[in-house]
Amino acid sequence: MLQVGPAISQEKRGAIPHAPLLKTLVPRTENLEVAVYEAEYAPGGINPRHLHPAAITFHVVSGTGIWQEEGKPPVTLHAGESLFVPAGTIHSHWNPSTTDRLRFLEFIVAEEGKGRSILAPIKK
Repeated sequence: MLQVGPAISQEKRGAIPHAPLLKTLVPRTENLEVAVYEAEYAPGGINPRHLHPAAITFHVVSGTGIWQEEGKPPVTLHAGESLFVPAGTIHSHWNPSTTDRLRFLEFIVAEEGKGRSILAPIKK
C-alpha cells in the first residue's frame, strides 16, 4: 500500500544505517573521494529537505521510493531505476509503502568527507 506523501517534518526517520560499500580516494587526486552507500528505509521512512555539496546518483535496488527536488513535482522510482541530483539541490526522499522496505544505492564523488547530506532549513 502506498501513502500519498510524506508527513510534514524536518526529522529523518526510518533510516536503517549501513556502513559504506566503498569509500576511497580517487587515484592521482589530492583529496577527491568516491563513495557508494547503501541506504535502507523502513515503511514510511523519510529523509526530509536536505542537500549534498556534491552531485549524487540514486539507484533503487528494491521497493519504491519518491524523490522530490524543491520546486519540482515528485518522481517515483522503482527497483532498477536511477535519478541524478546536481550538487546543492535541495530535495527529500521517502518510502511511501506501509509494508515494504526501500533499498537504494547512493553514488557520490566529492572532496574527501564532503559528500553526505546537510539538512536544509525550513522555509518561513
